[in-house]
Amino acid sequence: MFKILAVLFICTCLPVLLLSQDNLSMESLQQRITDILATQKGSFAVAFKDLSSGRELFIHEHENFHAASTMKVPVMIEVFKQAMQKKFSVTDSLVVKNEFISIADSSHFSLDPKDDSEFELYKQIGQKKSIYDLVYQMIILSSNFATNMIIQLVDAKNVTATMRSLGAKDIQVLRGVEDQKAFDKGIINTTTAYDLMLILEQVAKGKVVSKKACRAMIKILLDQQFNDIIPAKLPADVKVAHKTGWITGLQHDAGIIFLPDGRRYVLVLLSKNLEDEKAGVDAMATVSEMIYKDLTH
Repeated sequence: MFKILAVLFICTCLPVLLLSQDNLSMESLQQRITDILATQKGSFAVAFKDLSSGRELFIHEHENFHAASTMKVPVMIEVFKQAMQKKFSVTDSLVVKNEFISIADSSHFSLDPKDDSEFELYKQIGQKKSIYDLVYQMIILSSNFATNMIIQLVDAKNVTATMRSLGAKDIQVLRGVEDQKAFDKGIINTTTAYDLMLILEQVAKGKVVSKKACRAMIKILLDQQFNDIIPAKLPADVKVAHKTGWITGLQHDAGIIFLPDGRRYVLVLLSKNLEDEKAGVDAMATVSEMIYKDLTH
């Protein structure tokens, strides 16, 4: 009888003990991450979710940040949504035009390739490019030119409305990029680490637009060419589907991480007011490495 009671006690308490150990482990990891980020002059936010266990870690996850180019993920989602609604096909083409309308006063402006991270599109003005190709360049090379063409197609208001439908309460996609007059008036795209985590989690689970659309979006994100933060200190067999963003004093990265054993997690790292951007990037890359090691060791 005693043995039976002992077994029942162990079986009853084991889940509680494991949960307690997980909580202690996450608390320890969070403190170590906080200590690493505290070595840098600037502000940071972290949002992490293990899609296998449900474990989460948050630091300033609801603080608003200038979205920089992370806003291109919501824009990509809106493209696939409108394609599903038969408003167009991603194989349809657009004529390349370097002419956009400021949301500040409806005046026209053009982009300067000096302010962009992709240059070939500027050589193709007057030619046709497929919507898919423009989205691809918008993500993997963070093309501002492609971004503005796509936002002109889908409308920024629709992007924000879709984010609300996904439960992202704080992401604001108000305009394209390099709209200086809008910027001068304080009209900027914003995000939180939590909202980016939320939408990427849904993409990872195939719950945005359709499973087929999610697979297509992940495939694009996996081809990201800027890999200085989340993937920088991870082993080569770890795959990262992600989108970066940067402006002066600000460095972001947000992605879905695929481990060789099939597990997946979402990680969002945001920063602003960085005094030393290179050191800030290195610190965030170290945070990514710490989370990976915590999951795999």
